[in-house]
Parts: sequence; structure tokens; C-alpha cells
Amino acid sequence: MTALLDEIIKYVPAPVADATAPFAMAVTMIGHDSYVGRLATGRIHAGTAKIGDAIKVLNLESKQLETGKITKMYVTRGTAKSEVTSATAGDIVTIAGVNAFVSDTVCDAAVSEPIPSPTLDPPTISMTFGVNDSPIAGKEGKFLTSSHIKERLKRETENNVAISVSQSDSSEAFNVHGRGELQLAILIEEMRREGFEMCVSAPQVLFKTCPDTKQRLEPIEEVTIDVDADYSGSVIDKLSNRGGEIVEFKEMQDKVRLQFKIPSRCLMGYRSEIKTDTRGSGVLNSIFHGYSPFQGSASAPSKGKLIASANGVATAYALNTLEDRGEMFVKPGDEVYTGMVIGEHNRPVDIEVNPTKEKKLTNMRAAGNDEAIRLAPIRTMSLEDVVTYIGEDEMIDVSPTRIRMRKRELSANDRKRSATKKK
Repeated sequence: MTALLDEIIKYVPAPVADATAPFAMAVTMIGHDSYVGRLATGRIHAGTAKIGDAIKVLNLESKQLETGKITKMYVTRGTAKSEVTSATAGDIVTIAGVNAFVSDTVCDAAVSEPIPSPTLDPPTISMTFGVNDSPIAGKEGKFLTSSHIKERLKRETENNVAISVSQSDSSEAFNVHGRGELQLAILIEEMRREGFEMCVSAPQVLFKTCPDTKQRLEPIEEVTIDVDADYSGSVIDKLSNRGGEIVEFKEMQDKVRLQFKIPSRCLMGYRSEIKTDTRGSGVLNSIFHGYSPFQGSASAPSKGKLIASANGVATAYALNTLEDRGEMFVKPGDEVYTGMVIGEHNRPVDIEVNPTKEKKLTNMRAAGNDEAIRLAPIRTMSLEDVVTYIGEDEMIDVSPTRIRMRKRELSANDRKRSATKKK
């Protein structure tokens, strides 16, 4: 590592900056400290900054957002953060004292023009985080209430510029907007490990309306995939069926680089599929491309689910009788409840089943009665897989110990009434 760093010092030129000009710094990262508040990190473009200096914040349109003074200043040396009293042009520093955002310019009062910076991509996906209302809620988590969830999401927005939060129609749920299902899945996993128990909705694409034509617009992703040449056909076929448009095909020895433009809603779930389709050789990257008129439905056909019709513990006897109807997500001994998704149906319709049914005891003996029951292995899915698997009428029951899938409305009668209203 020392040799590499020596070469960087040798060949990478030092930043060209004017230390005598008024102070100016473009914010590239934000953070939060419980003592000093908002932290803004960036490279000083010009001038010198000192503790106590008066500063202001400009956005990309040259509008002054606020004024303040530098209360704390830090630099990173190795992996440690050190407090300093001054820094000059070319230094990468973290300052406290103003509520600057990424792409803003923190500068001296004499500066009138912001430093050009790339804008942040807008959020394209929304999920609802709410209180868990399942029959077994409160048994596995430490943070259960809406106030706990709200406070945690607020802390996330203070450190993660790609996340935004708004109140939903319910006082116990919050809409969380992000750049993709993977980003929100990471947030859910972090909260789960911290002891949160909650219900999370299926991801929804954030549409826009054109102010002039009133046309419905949807976000489009620019997707770049590097894959072994042997699997390029499978990738092209899958993304074409999802509504993608191929814009580049480039061969690189035994690899192929593919570039697509595809609606964000059609890309959901493919990040996990490409691992299987390419045997781990495919690398997918995407960036926000823009908005385009809604292109109509191009999503995969919905899959039927096996839904528990009773509360209790799953039994081997019941699961053995249900295996012919589909693939199981639960094993004997798992706690289940009414409305919980316990498997995938062989047919594209939902069906209610009783996974808690026990074998009736009699005083009659018959051949085969005492044979051990052998069940097929259950399907295990990661949180990212579950996020993209559930339907619009389903939710994820998240706790520190388990990840379950369930219907939004647990009662079968409520689901029937809702289905009737939609017709």
C-alpha cells in the first residue's frame, strides 16, 4: 500500500487553486453530528477558511440560502478525523455552521457565483414504512412505535442525500423515497439489525405529470451491463421483454458491454435475476437518464401465493399435504398467522391454505402411519429478493429475527371487498 501511495504522490498533480482568492467550497457530502449539527464536506476551491469566519450558502442558481459562521472544522488523516483551526485551497475539509446541501457552494460573503456541480438524481422509487399490525407484532423487536420509526428515518435523511421522507395518509406510516429498491432494501436491513420491527410496502415508481401537456411521465434508467459473451443473448432477451431498448453493443475480448434505456419500474427485480442468468459474471450499473411518456405495462406476470388461513405453528403434516400446490417459504415449527404468505402457488391465483393443521390421532394402526415425513427444501430469499417479489397488495413484515411476507389486508373478507370495489 505504501508503494501505491508513493506513486500517487509522484504522478497525480497537486490541485491548482488560488489561496489568495475569497473562500469557496463545493459541498460533495453531508453528515450530522449530535453536538455541532449539519456537517458539510468538500474540497476548498479557493481561498482560506478559519474558525469563526463568516460564510454563506449559494445554490446552483446563485440564490443565497443562508448565512452563518464556521464553528468547527475537521480534516481526515488516515481513518481518523482531526479538528483544525484553518485550511487552505486544495484541502478536503468538513465544516460545521451552516445547513448546506450537496451541490451547494459554501463561500465568503464576497463570492457571488456558485461552483459548478452536478445535480443529484431525483428519487424514482417510494416505499411506505409503518407500524407492524400483524397478530405477532411486538414479540421480536425493540423499536415498535411510529415515533421510533419517524426519528430513525429523520436521522437517515440527515446523512443520506439520496433519501427523502414524507408523511403518508396514515399517521403511523411514512413514505420513503430513494433511487432504487436496492438502496431502500439496505435501509430496511440496517433498521432491522438495529432492533426495529415494522411493515414495509411494495416499491412504487414515482411518476410525474408534464405541466404543459398533462401527460404522465415515468423515470427512465440508463443501464450498463458487462457480461461474458456466452450470456449476452439471455440478458438482451430478458431486458427486451421488460421494455428495455438496447442502445449499445460493444465486444471486449471475451466480454460484452450492453447499454439499455429502460423504465425504472421494469428494471425492478432484475438485479437479482442477472446473477442467476449469467452465473455471477454479469455486472449491472444504472444511472438516472430522464423522464419519458409512460410506455404502458411491461411487467412480469403476477404469481399466485399460498396464504395462511389460521394463526399458529406450521406442522410437517400440513406442509406435506400442501407441497403439491406450490413451493413453500416456511418450515415446520415456524410461527404463521392469517394473511401471511407461506408459499408460491403453482397457478397465477392466490389460494388460502391451513399450514397449522395437525394429524388426527386414532387408535387404529395402518401401514405407513409411522413413516417419517420428508419435505422439499423451502425457498429462501434475501431482503432484496423479497422487496421485488411482493405484489402491490402485499407487505413485508420486518423484525430483527425474521422477514415475512403478508397481505396488506390480513382478513380474507376484507381482501374480497377490496377486490370487488376495484372492479
